[in-house]
Amino acid sequence: MKRKLVSALLVSTMVATAFVGCGSTAEETTDSAATETTEEEGASSDDAIANLIASTEGTVNIDLWCSETEEYQTVMKKLCDDFEAQYPDVDFNITLGAVSEADMKDRVLEDVEAAADVFVFPDDQLEALVKAGALNEVAAQYTYDMNETDTAATVEAGQYDGKQYAYPFTASNGYFLYYDKNQLSDEDVASWEALTAKAEELGKEVGCETANGWYLYGFFKGAGCNLTENEDQSNNCDWNNETGLAAAESLQEIASSKAYKSYGNDDLLANLNDGKVVAYVSGTWNVNAFSEAYGDGYAATKLPTFKVNGEDKQMASYSGYKFVGVNAYAENTGWSMLLAEYLTNATSQEAVYEATGEGPSNTEALSKASSPALDALAAQSEFADLQRVGGNYWTPAESLGKNILEGKVSQQVLDDAVAGITQPVE
Repeated sequence: MKRKLVSALLVSTMVATAFVGCGSTAEETTDSAATETTEEEGASSDDAIANLIASTEGTVNIDLWCSETEEYQTVMKKLCDDFEAQYPDVDFNITLGAVSEADMKDRVLEDVEAAADVFVFPDDQLEALVKAGALNEVAAQYTYDMNETDTAATVEAGQYDGKQYAYPFTASNGYFLYYDKNQLSDEDVASWEALTAKAEELGKEVGCETANGWYLYGFFKGAGCNLTENEDQSNNCDWNNETGLAAAESLQEIASSKAYKSYGNDDLLANLNDGKVVAYVSGTWNVNAFSEAYGDGYAATKLPTFKVNGEDKQMASYSGYKFVGVNAYAENTGWSMLLAEYLTNATSQEAVYEATGEGPSNTEALSKASSPALDALAAQSEFADLQRVGGNYWTPAESLGKNILEGKVSQQVLDDAVAGITQPVE
């Protein structure tokens, strides 16, 4: 069993690294210390890593959990191999596990001590992981300073109660509209009403996973409704007011089109590969699938508008970030933190972008990233909110989405949904 142990050596190492050198790897830090940092800063960083190497005996075992997709598994394996090559005198045994990021918190909290030493998770899971004592605080860094290298918003999203608990990894955990520009015009994708009408004409499919609270939020928020989380992780929600009812009726009308589909991700990809889907709401994790399916017609844009009481409303969305965290019970805390830094440095984030299409949080890597998906995400960001919602939201929201898809919209349906969303936390 893993044990929560921060040795005297590690504590002294962290103190020594209060000022860190810049650079994407420990080796680069050593080479560039004279030009990129002061001599004192470079020495402290080098000494910390040298002390860690000198104190290491036997095999360094590290379990790493990240997305189950083939693209992620492949690039993370390559990065782990590169990390091991940086330290040829250390015997590593890095095991890569496949866990959906959406399920990461639940998997870790099943048994924190038995969970992975290092894992990738979305920002909305941070608070629960911290409160459960599952994350090691990032008190200092070995090879780069995230405050200098990553976007301020991403760094801040990895903090809780004024302390940093995770390393910024990607800054593109949101959604927008993919479409085939060989079949759809700019006017067609500007509104849901135009999009469904054109898809019906083509005999094709368009849509959004409506029976999923992550996406459903975009319609109600876009209409002008609110959903917020309280300190006790319960929710405030006004979706059963007059505006909410109008929004639900509007979405019901859109979803009644024979062209509109509400696919989960697996069904979406299956129908996309069959050539049925010409536009769909998704995120950067599916960029390769859409670009391959649409070929030279591949395009992306912000989410469409939709009419509420005859007025065009811009569909809103959730946005977010992904982080690499180190388990507070990691068997080899120092090496786990060094691996987490390596996976999140500029070079690694660029490799992840090239493999998966997910946008970097590192500003240097981000400056080299350009794609229709990232441009669409940037356009949608004006209408996006960080996901901050209590756990009682998801099941009632899913039920509400199903009712809307089935044409069952009423004041009572909305009242029941809001009652479930706002129920007290036990």
